[in-house]
Amino acid sequence: MFTGIIEETGRVESIKPAADAIALTVRARLCARGLKIGDSLAINGCCLTVEKISPKGRDKLIKFSLLKETWNVTSLHQTTVGALVNLERALRAGDRFGGHFVTGHVDITGKISRWEKSGKDFVLDIGVPSKFLRYVVAKGSIAVDGISLTVAAVRAKSFRCWIIPHTRKVTALQERRAGDQVNLEADLLGKYAERFLTAKK
Repeated sequence: MFTGIIEETGRVESIKPAADAIALTVRARLCARGLKIGDSLAINGCCLTVEKISPKGRDKLIKFSLLKETWNVTSLHQTTVGALVNLERALRAGDRFGGHFVTGHVDITGKISRWEKSGKDFVLDIGVPSKFLRYVVAKGSIAVDGISLTVAAVRAKSFRCWIIPHTRKVTALQERRAGDQVNLEADLLGKYAERFLTAKK
């Protein structure tokens, strides 16, 4: 379980395709502290399992093995060596809860249709299939590449979030451009509510 509050950005060190998996290595510092093999770490909102940890100067290299299904259905398949990625360690009992409940299980990818400065802040519009929008509520929460954001508006085939300069500066959003894909995870509570209401008795 995560909160959507990004702890740091890491750099993709290597991507090595194999027969049945993708070996992804990320360079990190803060999130490597206390991290152990078998722990969970969210990479751009995807919950991945740490497979190997190696020292690299003041940083550490963290290796993951991704099933091709995970690689193909998330925006990670567009990631390149040297790219910034959002990192968050799993929530511990007693930690501050500053965002919202994020599982690290990506629902769908969306495409950025607008990402530009507007006044002092930034406007982020993301296009999604209309069927996904039933989980998107104005003033509600959504995880975009693992970042807990508040939905400002919902349209027929997209939604909008306003981004403050600090969030852009400390996350991988600083490298995003219109046309890029992003990982999306809808609010878990909304999905459970739908399931309860539609389940056959």
